[in-house]
Amino acid sequence: MLGLPDAATACLFDMDGVLTRTATVHAAAWKQMFDDFLRERDGDSFTPFDQEADYDTYVDGKRREDGTRSFLESRGIELPEGSPDDPAGAATINGLSSRKNELVLDKLRENGVELYDGSVRYVRAAREAGLRTAVVSSSANTAQVLDAAGIADLFDARVDGVTAKEHDLAGKPAPDMFLAGAEALGVPPSQAVVFEDALSGVQAGRAGGFVFVVGVDRVGQAEALKSHGADTVVKDLEELL
Repeated sequence: MLGLPDAATACLFDMDGVLTRTATVHAAAWKQMFDDFLRERDGDSFTPFDQEADYDTYVDGKRREDGTRSFLESRGIELPEGSPDDPAGAATINGLSSRKNELVLDKLRENGVELYDGSVRYVRAAREAGLRTAVVSSSANTAQVLDAAGIADLFDARVDGVTAKEHDLAGKPAPDMFLAGAEALGVPPSQAVVFEDALSGVQAGRAGGFVFVVGVDRVGQAEALKSHGADTVVKDLEELL
């Protein structure tokens, strides 16, 4: 049914890059934030953030602060954690993360939220087939994005960056957020399917012992998705209908 194992009773969908065309928005915001920081720190000789390689390797699918920390570590840069009250752009993990979030919200206000129509059709088909559905996203803006896109009513539960902070859940590639999503739907991992476009998200699905992991290849990384744990890889969920 719907390209899934017979044991599947629930679907756990990442949002950015799977349901919404917001992964590119996040990538652009990360680049602007990091490039501004690196330019101020190193001058015009700085090495820019690569919107594809650095995004995929260090920040995609991760909680905001984890992504900030991961990329800076790759450049040998260590900053204090700071606090959530730090001004946006301050030279702390929290300050840079807040600046990135400001940029994302600005871009979403300017351009709105675009959907992957094939994925939305798939979610509707899953619900019609009796499968329970949840969104599991590292974004702290998940609720606002789903509302703006008009698809919040397609999901029985939501686990996002706000949930992770409130319940101290480890971010992807740890499986904690997907496990919380399955628990919110009242199903064991052995009956839940993970849908992810990020390498860290696919890793999380595999680490959590979920019955099936679907990799969604939006940027030509099918082999990497498979090597990180995807059972199957599609360019769009509509291929599974």
